Amino acid sequence: MSFETDICLRYLKAKRKQGFISLITFISVAGVAVGVMALIVVLAVMTGFTSELRSKILGVNSHIIVQHKGGLIHDHQQLIKKVTNHPRVISATPYIYAQVMVSGNTNSGIVLRGFDPTSAGDVISLPGQIIAGDLNWLAGEDKKHLPGIVLGKQLARQLLAAPGDSLRLLSPSGPLTPMGVIPKIKTCRVAAIFDTGMYEYDSSLAYVSLTTAQQFLGLGSAVHGLEVKIQDLYQADIIAGELAELTGPSYITKDWMKMNHNLFSALKLEKTAMFIVLALIVLVAAFNIISTLIMVVMEKAREIAILKSMGATSGSIMRIFIYEGLIIGCSGMVLGVIGGLGLCKLLSRYQFIKLPSDVYPMSTLPVKVLAFDVGIVALSAVIITFLATIYPSWKASRVEPVEALRY
Repeated sequence: MSFETDICLRYLKAKRKQGFISLITFISVAGVAVGVMALIVVLAVMTGFTSELRSKILGVNSHIIVQHKGGLIHDHQQLIKKVTNHPRVISATPYIYAQVMVSGNTNSGIVLRGFDPTSAGDVISLPGQIIAGDLNWLAGEDKKHLPGIVLGKQLARQLLAAPGDSLRLLSPSGPLTPMGVIPKIKTCRVAAIFDTGMYEYDSSLAYVSLTTAQQFLGLGSAVHGLEVKIQDLYQADIIAGELAELTGPSYITKDWMKMNHNLFSALKLEKTAMFIVLALIVLVAAFNIISTLIMVVMEKAREIAILKSMGATSGSIMRIFIYEGLIIGCSGMVLGVIGGLGLCKLLSRYQFIKLPSDVYPMSTLPVKVLAFDVGIVALSAVIITFLATIYPSWKASRVEPVEALRY
């Protein structure tokens, strides 16, 4: 142990007459600990919220969609073969989207989604979101029975519908007659109810089989596009570009990051802003460290003079007080990291903070701790603490032995 470290540790052990300095030291450690703990918890919550939102969005939507510039795709089976030949594509399935009215005990406007029951489960998470009824009923539809429809939980509640009930779909894009446009009407039976956990989807989305959607909307064998699932969702933009080249100039591709760019950019900006705001807590604690070291320098002026007269250099004196400030800051940082990780574990395990499901896309506070975030917080606390020690340490190194001992 160097003599600078030994003297630094002695200065941290305040005597009775230096109790006020010891109190400020404790406050400084507590300030750094609280700031680090708050940063870790907030960043974990923000990361968990983003991750949970992303998983829910990608549970309903695919990683990439492929569309024709003309609007409809008539040879989707050939296009599926071409797309799935890409080495990083897992699966692809056709889809149809349309806005229609649904009528039961009450009426509501919905987004109707036609999907292939045999292949959609490889791309989206609908089979795992069913909470009532049987999704397999759609795969076995025939002309003798009513076609099935799958409703979101909130939509089923609005329509007062349950599995087995009959509903009517109404599309405004019907045939033109001398009496005007006649809406298309199709009666369906509620086959199942799904719950994505997102109010926006659960209250406005309904699924029917691809064949039913084609017949109802008069599309023949055409579809609106393909939904594609890939191996690495974070490479979606790159793979989307490769699929655009593979399918040719008649087709366009969109990845999930581009389709939800505004949402995730806002969440990223909010996370950065929260980091900056909460880092001010650590900065306030750094001012306490500055005041502590300045008072120690004033208190120990004679000892510093004696050390310098015995041969200690100005650099050695600076290191003594830099070490003292770093010990205070690092102690607070370690306590803050332990407290933050512990609080995150409690929030994740017991989930005692509930969120309204009609406002947020999840019912409990999501927590996801990233080692990178914890490392950034810890490093930031150490850097701020180090910067706080520079001025008091420099001031201590400038003490003149003759002047200090004379007065």
